Amino acid sequence: MKTIFYALLTTVVFSACQGSKENAATYTPRVLTATEKFNYYPETRGDTLALVTSEGDKKEEVFSVKYKDTVIQIQTNPADKASAISKFSSAEYVNTQKTTLLVQIADNSGLSAPVYLITITDKKPDVVSLYRASTGKDDKTYTKGIIKTGRDGYLVNNDFFVTNVNAKAFLIKRQNPDERIQGEFMLKSPDKQTLVFLGATSFFQVHYPTGKVYNQPLKEIPTAKGNELFAWVQANYKWDRDKEGISFLIPNDNNKIIELKDFK
Repeated sequence: MKTIFYALLTTVVFSACQGSKENAATYTPRVLTATEKFNYYPETRGDTLALVTSEGDKKEEVFSVKYKDTVIQIQTNPADKASAISKFSSAEYVNTQKTTLLVQIADNSGLSAPVYLITITDKKPDVVSLYRASTGKDDKTYTKGIIKTGRDGYLVNNDFFVTNVNAKAFLIKRQNPDERIQGEFMLKSPDKQTLVFLGATSFFQVHYPTGKVYNQPLKEIPTAKGNELFAWVQANYKWDRDKEGISFLIPNDNNKIIELKDFK
């Protein structure tokens, strides 16, 4: 009788453990190859992405993403099923419908961890990789993951721009096709559509909606940092529009002082 009792007890405990285990689904990310909009409008209340917070290995906050009752895992290596990851160090909604998230995986390797878009398309999850191969000699310096550029969006590794609110992702045109932009993101135009990168000898500028670029050689190599660098730009450069109405930074030859707020 005791044997039967213990067998039944073991079955109940096993069933309870099975019942408490979360559902998970693994997705192999596709690559973003052109400008795309990820602004799916849910038809039902539960047709959105949910963020679940927990404590990571180093007691830092990490995030999981759930669609309905299922945890989303990303297979970071298409050839290795064991590479599936469901923990993210950063996760930001990039549309008001909460159907698209910009995430960066929790990675302790010391390198900038991969970045993805998790989105809902036709009532099912889709994962998009924000990665482009690069052979730049200073890639480690300029590969910084996700940088928030104000209320309008996020810059990803100098290679992508993701707009906030309407979840549109743009490929940023490179100065050299084989390498990500070898420069420090510095500022945006007053209309928020031209990104300016400070390189070794020039300001490389990209109008991300059209892909039009402009390379402005530096009048001199600045040594200032932080706010002093912005003051140097204010004194030496100004915004001007070309015949298409696109803003680019050019030398301020007439010594006109531009308001510092225009550069932020």
